[in-house]
Amino acid sequence: MSEAPAILLVHPDDSVVIAMAPIPAGTQLTVSEETLLVTQDIPQGHKIARYAVRTGDPVLRYGFPFGVATTTIQPGDHVHSHNVHTALSTGNAYRYSMPDKASEDRGQERHFQGYVRPDGSVGTRNEIWIIPTVGCVGRTAERLAAQASRTLPPGIDGIHAFPHPFGCSQLSDDLEGTTGILAALAQHPNAGGVLLLGLGCESNQMTLMLEQIPPERRARIRTLGAQASVDEMEEGLAAITELAAIAGQDRRQPAPLSALRLGVKCGGSDGLSGLTANPLIGRMADAVGKAGGSVLLTEIPEIFGAEQILMDRCIDEQTFDALVDLVCGFKDYFVAHGEPVSENPSPGNIRGGITTLEEKSLGAVQKAGHVPVTDVLPYAGRASRAGLTVLEGPGNDAVSTTALAAAVATVTLFSTGRGTPLGSPIPTVKIASNSALATAKPGWIDFDAGAVLNKGMDAAAEDLLDTVIAIASGKATRNEINEERSIAIWKRGVTL
Repeated sequence: MSEAPAILLVHPDDSVVIAMAPIPAGTQLTVSEETLLVTQDIPQGHKIARYAVRTGDPVLRYGFPFGVATTTIQPGDHVHSHNVHTALSTGNAYRYSMPDKASEDRGQERHFQGYVRPDGSVGTRNEIWIIPTVGCVGRTAERLAAQASRTLPPGIDGIHAFPHPFGCSQLSDDLEGTTGILAALAQHPNAGGVLLLGLGCESNQMTLMLEQIPPERRARIRTLGAQASVDEMEEGLAAITELAAIAGQDRRQPAPLSALRLGVKCGGSDGLSGLTANPLIGRMADAVGKAGGSVLLTEIPEIFGAEQILMDRCIDEQTFDALVDLVCGFKDYFVAHGEPVSENPSPGNIRGGITTLEEKSLGAVQKAGHVPVTDVLPYAGRASRAGLTVLEGPGNDAVSTTALAAAVATVTLFSTGRGTPLGSPIPTVKIASNSALATAKPGWIDFDAGAVLNKGMDAAAEDLLDTVIAIASGKATRNEINEERSIAIWKRGVTL
């Protein structure tokens, strides 16, 4: 095992190198056979100037500009928010170019043990989900799940409720978003059965949700209106028992990697996220994409500044136009609310070494690997094509992981440099960008991507693929063990 490098040059054109461990001032470093004297103490994950950059000139990482220098930066200087500023604007002119022909290599032939559903989708869990139409019955849903789970029915992996505060006092597109996201979740292949629990007087009427669910899916769905019920607990438990008897007959069976629907996500990123965890997730995206499976990417504000990389991978001009519309629409959403499009990264990101949104985005898009962009979906859309689907959604961790699950991701890979216990309705695999986090928070972290620095990307990718297949086949993730499973809905309209 080789010693981890003190610094890393990501791309030969970069203005900066990355400190892979804390580096004190006065340290001499060798970069591309040149000696570099560090002028300030540099925290792990932060950047050091490789050569002089004049005021107003672009500063490069990953071979792309991630901001402009606000003062002259000398070789060996700490490069961060004190001397670099975003160059993002809303006036981008995007270009379409025909992508290179995708490789015919189908990749490694791997299988997982999944639940094949009548519509051909494959779940990684066989659970009963209780989905409230409105916040008023959210606590009732939780009580039903808790009582039904006291003795778990045979063949059922779990019974879970997903309360939320919405479903009433909403209008127009805002209400449609709530209805759509809940209806999409009700069709999820990880749910062997679903109880839709309503109140009765809410804006999000049960009929609105059922209209979005194909008839062939409704055999595994039961509905209950609490106001019309004599005893909603008794009737709810009876419905769950009925669903469990049906779903309990399902058994895991071999499914190809192409049947996996892989969500990719990052949260609490640091300066190493774009070097270890995100590229490692990109390797998983490539494995699933090459096998003919689907990869889902969202968090649109966190691709600002790196969107052209994804646009260059759109399979045709129609998909390119849809992606341009999505990105520009999201920028307009910021502007309409009086916010700059660069209102990111978070305080935790900045402490971890990320300076601008462009830098964060350039690291974030690594999660998509090299998978061709085949589809662009609105919020609450459901993926149906192989390749990379870009899904409308904000960067907020809870909202975006919910949107990925609703879009039919059956496992989500979630990179983090700062750590978070958050989980979604589906297995949410936490991948630490650094070994210190993995050691400090073993109760949160499923995989240590810091191993990339010691064993290399190829070996770490093999280990992660084995982990993903084991999880898809039933191994519990930390969010499942800790019962960190919840949903969050994107609220965009007026509240009555």
